[in-house]
Amino acid sequence: MNYNLNILSEDTAKKKSTFAAVKSLVSYVVEEKKILFLAFFAMIISAIFSLLSPVIIGHVIDKYIQSKQFHGVLIYSGILLGMYLISFIAGYLQTKLMGTVGQNMLFSLRNAVFNKLQDLPVDFFNQNKAGDLISRINNDTDKINQFFSQSLMQFLRFILIMIGAGIFLLSINFQLGSAALSPALIIWLFTTTISKWVKRKNQINLKSTGNLSASVQESLNNFKVIIAFNRRDYFRKKFSEANQNNYLTSIKAGLANNLYMPVYGFFSNIGQLIVLTFGIYLISKNIFSIGLLISFLAYITSFYNPLRQLASLWANFQVALAGWDRISQIMDLDNNMPIIEDNSHNKSDSIIIFKNVFFTYPNGNEVLHNINFKLDRGKTYAFVGPTGGGKTTTASLIARLYDPNKGKVLLEGKDIRSFSREQRTKKIGFILQEPFLFTGNVRENILYGNPDYKNYNNEQLYEEILNSGLKSLIERFESGLDTKVQTSGEVISLGQKQLIAFMRAILRKPDLLILDEATANIDTVTELLLENILNKLPSSSTKVIIAHRLNTIENADEIYFVNSGEVTPAGSLNDAMNMLMKDKRVS
Repeated sequence: MNYNLNILSEDTAKKKSTFAAVKSLVSYVVEEKKILFLAFFAMIISAIFSLLSPVIIGHVIDKYIQSKQFHGVLIYSGILLGMYLISFIAGYLQTKLMGTVGQNMLFSLRNAVFNKLQDLPVDFFNQNKAGDLISRINNDTDKINQFFSQSLMQFLRFILIMIGAGIFLLSINFQLGSAALSPALIIWLFTTTISKWVKRKNQINLKSTGNLSASVQESLNNFKVIIAFNRRDYFRKKFSEANQNNYLTSIKAGLANNLYMPVYGFFSNIGQLIVLTFGIYLISKNIFSIGLLISFLAYITSFYNPLRQLASLWANFQVALAGWDRISQIMDLDNNMPIIEDNSHNKSDSIIIFKNVFFTYPNGNEVLHNINFKLDRGKTYAFVGPTGGGKTTTASLIARLYDPNKGKVLLEGKDIRSFSREQRTKKIGFILQEPFLFTGNVRENILYGNPDYKNYNNEQLYEEILNSGLKSLIERFESGLDTKVQTSGEVISLGQKQLIAFMRAILRKPDLLILDEATANIDTVTELLLENILNKLPSSSTKVIIAHRLNTIENADEIYFVNSGEVTPAGSLNDAMNMLMKDKRVS
């Protein structure tokens, strides 16, 4: 499966209808049925009273004002005032309720998108910009919330008022009503013609907003490097280009969104002009009354004024749909690394077996070609080779960060794909060269991925650290387990971060521990200390060491040389050094 959202956006935009998009969106507010029903009921009351007002006014003009019966005018004025107050209260209640629905929907939608992202494989994040994904979670979901909380009930209310006003217009005088409503047909044709174009312009604008967020995030994440190499000019230029593109797409989207209003306004005025001209003609023929003409003008206003408002709401609807298209592209993705069934009862002395494994990154060259090897329990293995040779890729396949394109990786004799995430991560520990930590303290970061110690207090956890031989490591932190950790800044060094990642992995007591350049940022003394700690792991634990420095693998039981898609047994340390030197001479 390809996870490139730029490709998906083109295909998805063409295939998804407005009805399908609305149906998908409604699924996120089904739990708000009661609130939606109350808001809809309040909206109907407000709309009904708005529709009844013109006919009452026309009746009062013809029966009471022309005959100068002013007590009747006062009575109906009181009735109208009561109707207006009830309509106001209903409108306020509807707005408040829909605000609640919108916020609840925003909460559910953002949770759903974030949880979906958590379910996608590493491959997805390698192909997509983090800033664009953040924009989808924050910006695009907010566009949908704005429509649901501020526009949806107004949208339905205006449609209801328009339908009611149209019925009243046709029932009062069919000829005049038909003539008055004829411009609405042109408006409908215009709307259906340009809506897709408007939606497309908003999609382009939202995408450029995502690219702008990605540019900002990239520059902030790498600000130390930017300062060190004095490349402010490069990122200024890059941000300026992204900002300029966003500016241009925003203007185009704004022009597209604002195109509805003048067109709707023009044809609304034409409709009112038809009523006024034709109505006066009917009055001169004694077919119509002044009261009915005023009612008719009120109804034609009730029909076309909402139509003008709908122009703005329809533009907001297109923005919401464009945002939903970008979000649904993520929601429609399936994880291409599913858990499969493996009912085989093969028992193996080897913890990991590679069988005819081929691997290629998306849109890249083949990294591994027909790889076969096995790792036995309790042994230490080293993978060496030049940069870019495939060492980390091999380790990533062992930990199932990726699946091979062909062949199988077996864990304890069974297809590694048959193990759940929890089972796999309990058995396999992975220490990266650049460990990922969370903002918090040392304790929280050690407990991450170690649910067995979740309910331990500091004393119990410290005792477990002592039993695991990690006392000397925890003492290197000024406040011990309570030492603050930040994902950015200089609160702790990179070497200390690696120590935290090391403790996190060791406490899990994994059956297989992968160290991918895990001591690259640690001094020699500390490296020896870590080696002693590793030796205290259960004798059945298998260790896989990926290293460039050959002194880190001198005690390995077996060494593999990884390069040019091949994983070759290297024999002794001297043999591995000779293979490295030969490879450098060839290159």
